[in-house]
Amino acid sequence: MRFFWLAAIDAVTKRHAPATERNREAILEVLRNCLPDEGTVLEISAGTGQHAVFFAPRLGARYWLPTDIDEISLASIASWREEAAPVNLLPPQPLDVLDLVWPVEAAELPAPISALVNINMVHIAPWSCCEALFDGAARILKPGAPLLLYGPFRREGQHTAASNAAFDDQLRSQDPRWGVRDLEAVINVAVDHGFACREVIEMPAHNLSVIFVGL
Repeated sequence: MRFFWLAAIDAVTKRHAPATERNREAILEVLRNCLPDEGTVLEISAGTGQHAVFFAPRLGARYWLPTDIDEISLASIASWREEAAPVNLLPPQPLDVLDLVWPVEAAELPAPISALVNINMVHIAPWSCCEALFDGAARILKPGAPLLLYGPFRREGQHTAASNAAFDDQLRSQDPRWGVRDLEAVINVAVDHGFACREVIEMPAHNLSVIFVGL
């Protein structure tokens, strides 16, 4: 399953999501503060590939590995990568979080996976995908390694803005399995899989960056 609520497909393969250009600087600042100094950053559900080509060259010695379940998205990521050509941006790989074993677990990488980043997925996917995300992260991340979630969340059962409430209604009308998640429920899943919530950061447009670390 792949999501097309913002992106448009051009005449070739490269897709463009306008929101990416609006949030990328703020997310990059969080990444600079929470990522380890080396290793491979695994991006789950990389979408168009715009975040990957923006983050990779700005994160120094770290490698960036974008993944996605959808072939159109993988082609878009490859197209952005070919155009931008950051030396530390690895070729995109297919990954379905619901798989019991992720292909990256057996992949040969230039450096071990040291962090996981997931932007705007858990609200546009079944709840089982959130659970599976932490299940896979528990398999591949070492203790102390960070996992960053970014997107809209409810807090204490309440939306943080009217726009998020409207977005939630829109999502649920498209698929009743989707919807803006309760942050506390996500944290409970993380704890059940051996992660602690280290920090919750207010972001522009009523989004949050939530940083977990493996115990």
